[in-house]
Amino acid sequence: MDLEIEGDSALVTASSSGLGKAAATRLAEEGANVVLNGRDEDRLQDAVEEVQEVAEGEVVGHAADLTDADAITTLVDRTVEEFGGLDHLVTNAGGPPSGPFLETTDEEWYDAYDLLVMSVVRLVRESAEHLQEGDGGTIVTIASRSVKEAIPSLVLSNAVRMGVVGLEKTLSKELAPEIRANAVLPAPHETDRTVELIEQGVERGEYESYEQGLEERGAPIPLGRIGDPMELGDAVAYLSSERSSFINGVAIPVDGGLGASNL
Repeated sequence: MDLEIEGDSALVTASSSGLGKAAATRLAEEGANVVLNGRDEDRLQDAVEEVQEVAEGEVVGHAADLTDADAITTLVDRTVEEFGGLDHLVTNAGGPPSGPFLETTDEEWYDAYDLLVMSVVRLVRESAEHLQEGDGGTIVTIASRSVKEAIPSLVLSNAVRMGVVGLEKTLSKELAPEIRANAVLPAPHETDRTVELIEQGVERGEYESYEQGLEERGAPIPLGRIGDPMELGDAVAYLSSERSSFINGVAIPVDGGLGASNL
């Protein structure tokens, strides 16, 4: 299926690894010109080189801390200067620390809000004018399945990410029809972080092998496995394309059927 985004420009934040990198990779494979973002210069450069190997469009990297308002302004400006505009914004950020409610400090609450919500607020604020130009643009937010169902010991993700999806729904109305805004809610995928956690479990004796750890993590999922990051990338690319032109204001689980919520 031709997603018809060849030659478009896209900014994908927190894309030097994990699900963000998968989204950037899929957009680049479809011919979009993509700016990758991360905080670690070396990791970001490695990601850029990896994506360039499969890209049909141009790929560049720009290091920026998403909790720094000025850095976000510079990041968006760099994307527009590099490619002459901005058609697709994919917002993503690292997860907040785990822990139960009574052990979570005020500082951790404020940090999580700044990282997860204010990064999106600032990115959209800086990008909106550019996304509205021409035939209009798209915003896709990579959130978490914790929006649908609270996950034990993840009080920050459970609570704060709700604000991100509430913002996305509001944007889908206020910025339409020029801009469509949607979200994806991933369950576990086989990212570098997941690989690291399973390997640590093997070292601690929790699993006899990596394969056993992977199987156990996928056991609760009706499809019998955790996701491939590129499957999440497929969903992001689709929501960024004209093929999804009548999809607006939704939060789509990408979870292999793990969720128990009816809505």
